Amino acid sequence: MDRCKIGVQLKENTFLHSHDFHPDPLPRPVKQMPFFSKCISTAAVKGLCCELSFPVPWGHIAAKAWNHPRGRPVLCLHGWADNANTFDRLIPLLPEEFYYVAFDFPGHGVSSHRPPGIPYYFTEYVADMRRVTDALNWNRFSILSHSMGANVGGLFCSIFPKLVDKLIILDGYGFYPIAADAVQEQLQKAIDELLKLEKEPGSPRVYTPDGALKRLLQGNESVSEESAKILLQRGSTEVAEGLAFTRDLRINLPTPLRITTEQCLKLQKNITAAVLLIGAKDGLLKDEKWNPNKPPFSLILEGYHSLANQFRLEKVEGTHHVHLNQPDRVAGIISEFLRMGVSSKL
Repeated sequence: MDRCKIGVQLKENTFLHSHDFHPDPLPRPVKQMPFFSKCISTAAVKGLCCELSFPVPWGHIAAKAWNHPRGRPVLCLHGWADNANTFDRLIPLLPEEFYYVAFDFPGHGVSSHRPPGIPYYFTEYVADMRRVTDALNWNRFSILSHSMGANVGGLFCSIFPKLVDKLIILDGYGFYPIAADAVQEQLQKAIDELLKLEKEPGSPRVYTPDGALKRLLQGNESVSEESAKILLQRGSTEVAEGLAFTRDLRINLPTPLRITTEQCLKLQKNITAAVLLIGAKDGLLKDEKWNPNKPPFSLILEGYHSLANQFRLEKVEGTHHVHLNQPDRVAGIISEFLRMGVSSKL
């Protein structure tokens, strides 16, 4: 049977199929673009995947899935300003006995934007995870996460520890703490910038296909041209004058509330999942802001080592998007971790 014809049974006893996927309109009048299906054949990926859509009060959360729904579940979380396509080259290299579901966070990819006037609270991404896994009827699953998605995944594991057996972090730490004395400034800046954007919303910029690719590469030096094309396939839409990015401009604003270092360390102690952290040598590890040998991230790494379950730290050659640029460099490590037991501690 064609895997893309297999239904995914949801909690409401309904089924979603690849051919039943009808995303609701984005907040601005755009249509899904056919351009990249014709023009970036070099970005084609191996393996079949199916499109899913999960209704939420403000619209829908879009997702894509690989392999049989009866496989061991793995939820895949992309990074900031990326989308579910970030896993397109990695997942076909991972074990087929797992069922991988990668969703677009609200405001990203082809998921609905949050309602007008609502900022992108970081904690709401955790709620989005719960909405998706609840709809899938998952009561125990693994998490494969990158960057911002890893921070969401780490927080989720701390809040709902019984739901997650393994947490895989790709070039991140699972937490993004803030100093206690910076909380007031963070909240003030977030509110001011949101109100400013509401007063001067502007119109989405429109690009030629080459212009959109150039813009993405300018804003993200860690992705290769080939990887950028893969992300654009899901992250842009066709409008009358050309192409526009689908992401919500509000995701560029500071999140109003962030968790302090002390709160992160306290929450981290709740994690019962085995944790694999893969750092890219030319990614966050190279950035002084994310220095693993200095607080707060040195404290977070110490916290992982003190967990009752297994913690494994690996470093690979590559940039922040190594999982997309050179997926073979991380696929073996991830596959081994997914398949292994978690009873022993390194």
